[in-house]
Amino acid sequence: MLHPPPLGLYIHIPWCVRKCPYCDFNSHAANDSVSEQAYVSALLADLDQDLPLAAGRTVETIFIGGGTPSLFSALSIDELLEGVAQRLALAPDIEITLEANPGTAESARFEGYRAAGVNRLSIGVQSFDEAHLQRLGRIHGREEAINAAYMAREAGFENFNLDLMFGLPDQTTEQALVDIETALSLKPTHLSFYQLTLEPNTLFHKYPPPLPGDEAIWEIQGACQRLLVEHGYAQYEVSAYAQAGRRCRHNLNYWQFGDYLGIGAGAHGKLTDPITGRIARRWKVRHPTLFLEHAGRPASIGGHDFVEPAELPVEFLMNHLRLREGFPEAAYAERTGLDNQTLQPGLNECIEAGLIERCDGRIRCTETGWNFLDNVLERFLGS
Repeated sequence: MLHPPPLGLYIHIPWCVRKCPYCDFNSHAANDSVSEQAYVSALLADLDQDLPLAAGRTVETIFIGGGTPSLFSALSIDELLEGVAQRLALAPDIEITLEANPGTAESARFEGYRAAGVNRLSIGVQSFDEAHLQRLGRIHGREEAINAAYMAREAGFENFNLDLMFGLPDQTTEQALVDIETALSLKPTHLSFYQLTLEPNTLFHKYPPPLPGDEAIWEIQGACQRLLVEHGYAQYEVSAYAQAGRRCRHNLNYWQFGDYLGIGAGAHGKLTDPITGRIARRWKVRHPTLFLEHAGRPASIGGHDFVEPAELPVEFLMNHLRLREGFPEAAYAERTGLDNQTLQPGLNECIEAGLIERCDGRIRCTETGWNFLDNVLERFLGS
């Protein structure tokens, strides 16, 4: 029997106040017909259906994402987490994250989430610039974003993340630095800082706004990264910065090729069979109406497949190499069941090209390799 990797639980709440023009997540504008009680019951029925996949295992992290989970009342989140705890073994030091939108932030609601067991908030700020927030279609303004961070502290959240985007329409380096400086003044423990991209099936993709050019993007990213490092936020992943000891454990599990259950409309899961080592993925139907209708029954499963051995090297590397520290060489065989020799052709080529390095028993990207990760991964296709 193999020792499976750590297990997380992802819970998807698909509704938001309105769909942002850049968003390609499975999110839907809420209306009066949305029933929190019905959806919580559906989530728990969905979990009941997945329980055999997690038999005998302990959940290390929970992430409630969306959509906008903070649309749901603290009472509903409490009922949800209580139901999860009744069904699964939870680690004593479990990390439980809930995504929140500043436009739905309320002191009493944040306090209720904390009382329900949520111990980490991720607040979707995106920018503190009023004009940029309007261009992005956000429902909050600068003051609401700042107040949401203060409310998180007052509600007892010692650990919270702020989401920021860069490369916004017509954004200058000076404007991006003001966003970072404002975020730093709020003293979050973690910052997600990532580039706005035009994803298919979004309004921005159909009607592209004027984004900064490649040179301007590079300048913005470099200047902001330097400022974050100066203030004690270490970049441990391509778009993640954290104070010491405050890295997001749930996301780390993804990047380290760990396992996770996924419940809710459109949620994805990945599980390793402890007997065979075979890795399976499955996902739920995307539309909330269909999910609510079929939750807990086979019809709620949107699809499933297995990660074939030929796909494992790239699957493993596309996650691990996002991390600044890379991975211990032994982790490859432990997570994939493959011999390290299956990595060698691509690995040797990358080392010779200065894209990957071996250091103290670890394999990691060089600075050049990290900045051109797609080029690195191409060299492992067919390994």
